[in-house]
Amino acid sequence: MKKFFQEFKEFALKGNVLDLAVAVIIGGAFQNIINSVVKDLIMPVINWIFGGIDFSNRYIVLADKSKVVTEAVPEVLSGTDVIAEAVPAVTVGDLTTLADLEANGIGVFKYGSFITAVINFVLMALVIFLLVKGINKLGSIRKKEEVVEEPAPTTKECPFCKSEIAIEATRCPHCTSQLDN
Repeated sequence: MKKFFQEFKEFALKGNVLDLAVAVIIGGAFQNIINSVVKDLIMPVINWIFGGIDFSNRYIVLADKSKVVTEAVPEVLSGTDVIAEAVPAVTVGDLTTLADLEANGIGVFKYGSFITAVINFVLMALVIFLLVKGINKLGSIRKKEEVVEEPAPTTKECPFCKSEIAIEATRCPHCTSQLDN
């Protein structure tokens, strides 16, 4: 059991696991920023371009508009006094908001929410792409600064037999040809 906990400790404290945990936390916070950018900045512009359409409230009702949601209640009388007012029947066509439809269990195809989610995804992917591209650019700049000179060669090729020989050699040990230095 002690070995198990030791292995788990080594796994959990590896740099990659901690980096991943930090990335997930930052990503969650970053998602809120992207949602705000889409909801508060981009969607109003898109709504303005399309003539004031609010995509988040766009839907198609998946029920017959004449379907009765609640039955009519007749007026209740006690002698000449009205105890309860009459309540007319409510149909699907009478419900005008998405919240009312959902509260009454009416099926709704919410394509506006889907459009908003797609815009969120595209923006998130774009921002992550730009971040990764920027980080990679910084990494390549750093690598250029860290250019290490390669050591001087210690061997050369014999011009006669094409064998690899010491750079200071005056005669090839393979073909015994005299070399010019």
